[in-house]
Amino acid sequence: MKIDKNSDTPLYIQVYNSLKNKIEKNELKEGDKLPSIRSLSKKLGVNNITIVNAYKLLEQDKYVYSVKGSGTYVRKKYDMGPYIEDEDIELMISGILPISKDSINFSSVSPTPEMFPIEEFKESLIEVLDRDKGNAFMYPEITGYEPFRESISYFLHENYNMNVNEEQILVISGGQQGIDIITKTLVNQGDYIFVENPTYSAALSAFKSRRAKVIGIPMQKDGIDLEILEKYLKKFNPKLLYMMTNFHSPTTYSYSEEKKKRLIDLSNKYNFYIIEDDFLTDLSYEEKKIPLKSLDNLDTVIYIKSFSKIFMPGIRIGFMTVPENLFPSIIKAKHTTDISSSGFFQRAFDLFLRKGLWKNHIETIKKVYAEKYNTMVNELNRLSKYGLSFVEPKGGLSIWIRLPEDIDSVELYKECTENGVSFVPGKIFFTEDNIYTNYIRLSFGAVSKEEIISGIKIIENSLRKRQKKDSKYLPFV
Repeated sequence: MKIDKNSDTPLYIQVYNSLKNKIEKNELKEGDKLPSIRSLSKKLGVNNITIVNAYKLLEQDKYVYSVKGSGTYVRKKYDMGPYIEDEDIELMISGILPISKDSINFSSVSPTPEMFPIEEFKESLIEVLDRDKGNAFMYPEITGYEPFRESISYFLHENYNMNVNEEQILVISGGQQGIDIITKTLVNQGDYIFVENPTYSAALSAFKSRRAKVIGIPMQKDGIDLEILEKYLKKFNPKLLYMMTNFHSPTTYSYSEEKKKRLIDLSNKYNFYIIEDDFLTDLSYEEKKIPLKSLDNLDTVIYIKSFSKIFMPGIRIGFMTVPENLFPSIIKAKHTTDISSSGFFQRAFDLFLRKGLWKNHIETIKKVYAEKYNTMVNELNRLSKYGLSFVEPKGGLSIWIRLPEDIDSVELYKECTENGVSFVPGKIFFTEDNIYTNYIRLSFGAVSKEEIISGIKIIENSLRKRQKKDSKYLPFV
C-alpha cells in the first residue's frame, strides 16, 4: 500500500481506496483480518486516527466488519434474504443467524424445504379458496379467525391436556411477535425481567429495547436453578420470567415435573407472570412432554407457541394464550403491530389441524429428525477424547456442547466457517459478556445425515489442531 502525503486527497481516503481496491480485486479475501490500527499506522507513517477513519468508512460501505476485542475483517457474503451481507457475529447477537451458501449448516433450527408438507397444505389452501372465495382475504378478527381459535383450543386439550378457552387465544405472526407484544404491554423502562441463562438472544433484544433490567438465572439439567431464582425474586420483584420448558434453546434441557410445579407456586407467591415460549415440545423422540401451561391453574403463564419452525417458516403462524385481565392491553398492542395475522393462512391451517394433518406431519418429521439426532449423537460421542461433553436431550433439533476450557467458541467458529461448517457460538446466548466462551450449539434440522458426518469431521480436525497437552477439561454442569 502506498499513500501520497502531498496529494489533495485526505490520507484516510487514500487508505480507504487502497483497501477497497484490494477487497474488490480479491487480493484481500472474505474473512481476512485487516492489520491492526497501530501496526498499519506505523507502517504507513500516519497517525492512528487516519486508520480509524479509513476502517470506519470501509465498515460503513459494507466492505468490512469489526468484532470487539478481535479486530476488523473483510466482509463475508451470506445468503440471508433481506439480511444479505450483514455481519455474522453482530447478527447472531440480534438473533439472526447468517448462513454461508456453501457451508454445512449446523446453525439453523429450521427445516429444509423437502420437509415441508407442500401437497397436504396445498389441498387446504385450495379448499379454502373454493369454500370462502374472496372472504378468505378479508381481515379476520384481531384475535384471529374464530374457527381456527376453536381448533387451537381443541389441539391444546387433545395433545397437552391443556384447558384453554378460545376466548383466551390470540393468533400471532410467529413466536417473536408474541414476545414483542408482551414486552410492549408489560415492560417499562427500569423493570426487572428474569430469563434463563443462557437464553434465546432475540428475546433478550426485545426486553433490552424497552430498557428493562435483564437478570439471568442459571440453567441446570432439569431446569432453572430455583434456589437462585427465589433469592432474586425476594430482592428484585420482576415483572415476568421468560422461559422454554421443553428442549430449551440453546441448552436443549427439559424441565422436571417437580420444577414445573414449583414455578407455578413461585409465580403466585411473588406475583409475576411466566412467558412460556414453546416451539419444540412436539419433537420428543422418547417420552411425551407437556408444557408448563398444562399445570397452570392460576392463569399466570402466558403460553406462546409457534408452528413455523417445524412446519414452514414462511407461513408465520402461531398463537398465545392470554390471562383475562391482560387481554385488552395485549389486543391493543397486537393491533398496533400488524392489525391481524394472515386470514387466508389461518383458514388453511385451521383445516390442516381439523383433518389431523398436523399430527401426521409431526409423526413423519419425528422419524426423520430422530435419525439425524442419533447420527449426530454418535458422531459427537467420538469427540469426547478432545474434551467435549454434552447432555443427550432426546428431542428437539439441537445439541448443546461444552468445549474444553482453553477453546473459545468464536475462534472455533471462525476457523470452521473457513472450512465450510457453520454453527452458533454459545456466548451469544448468555446475559453476561465474555464469561461463557466455550459452548457451541449444533443444530441438525437443515442438514442430511451425510452432512452431519462430514461436518463433525471438520470440527474434529479443528479440535485436533487446537488441542494442547496441558488442557484442563471442566466437568459438565
